[in-house]
Amino acid sequence: MRGASGSGAGADQGLGAALAAEHAAVYAYGVLGARTTGRLRAAMTTAYNAHRAHRDRLRTMVIAAGGTPAEPKAVYELPVTPSSPAQAVELAVLVERGVTGAYLELAASTDTALRELAALVMQECVTRSYSLRPEIDAFPGMPPRTAPEPTPTGTATPTATTSG
Repeated sequence: MRGASGSGAGADQGLGAALAAEHAAVYAYGVLGARTTGRLRAAMTTAYNAHRAHRDRLRTMVIAAGGTPAEPKAVYELPVTPSSPAQAVELAVLVERGVTGAYLELAASTDTALRELAALVMQECVTRSYSLRPEIDAFPGMPPRTAPEPTPTGTATPTATTSG
């Protein structure tokens, strides 16, 4: 493994992308925890701890494979600066979607353990996002879902019978 900073091939790139996403998630949830209260703060703290554990696991995997894990940035630009509970939820959902997308490359790995890790983390992220905002978006890389066609409920046309 040449390093998981995104410069290698295969799992290197997948690990690097996942690690970078986890670094950003830890930063974002640190901000979210500081700007929320009550149940929402508890949810943000739980998410922070989960992403921190995933980050640490990925770092350990990179080091065990002989690579050098990418370090976090000092500051990340957030797409939303939360000043209300609704904005905090919006940012958390965006973070979870971003992390889900970052693990996609690992889901395509030939390494069964990496595929399993990716699937479990993506499931966790989608579940967390759904618990904050119960809506389902298209899976990253898939076309958006369209509403199902309504079933016709008009009156049936009577069939003509012939008497003979």
